[in-house]
Amino acid sequence: MLNFFRKKKNQTVQEAAKLPQHIAFICDGNRRWAEARGLPPLMGHKAGISNFENLVDWFMARGVSTITFFIFSTENWNRSKEEIDFLMDLFYTELKKNLKHAVEKNLRYRVIGSRDRLPKKLANLCDKLEEESAENTAGTVVFALNYGGQDEIVAAVNEAIDAGKPVTKETFETFLDTGDLLPIDLMVRTSNEFRISNFLLWKLAYAELLFLPEHWPDLVKNEKLWQHVLDEFAKRNRRFGGGKKANYLGNKK
Repeated sequence: MLNFFRKKKNQTVQEAAKLPQHIAFICDGNRRWAEARGLPPLMGHKAGISNFENLVDWFMARGVSTITFFIFSTENWNRSKEEIDFLMDLFYTELKKNLKHAVEKNLRYRVIGSRDRLPKKLANLCDKLEEESAENTAGTVVFALNYGGQDEIVAAVNEAIDAGKPVTKETFETFLDTGDLLPIDLMVRTSNEFRISNFLLWKLAYAELLFLPEHWPDLVKNEKLWQHVLDEFAKRNRRFGGGKKANYLGNKK
């Protein structure tokens, strides 16, 4: 009987090791999704935000503790004013829904990236969402909004210089906007794009990368794809540079 419980405990530990604690999504392909369906490109962004809360709840229910979404980069300001205005209004509407979601599900929300160029009402809502969900403990949801990985690191370097003390990897991380977040275990990018695009460069140091052909609006509504994401991660052999045990010199035993 004791051996049975030991075996069950070991299986639980092994299963936990195969589950990403922090998944980061690069939400790509909204406009291509719309164009492929003969819809105005902006409708792809609207489709990409629908069902968002259900996706979050599904992954959290399976043990993922942090989910980050790259929704607007510092480079995205190069898009048309029409598209940017549409996105800013869409983000405002979604964040208002997230206030309710945070309360209902006991989730902490973070919005990383500079708020200097955001519309004032959106920047204020980001502050409110973070403040009102700060003590929630069931999981963390992160929006990367007007975010750039290089900008984050440069800002952290300058803060470290101002502090006037040498830093280690651990202490430097405290200066990062993402310093309180777990390292990323799995980064998922949709729409057959094979880049990390200046996304969470520090936190991606040992992340597994998964690139999917589906556009983001297809993934956000598809539970089979969500399970595929977890299944693909479970197949990975994460060695963190350690390598597997082997007889490297070929010596006879």
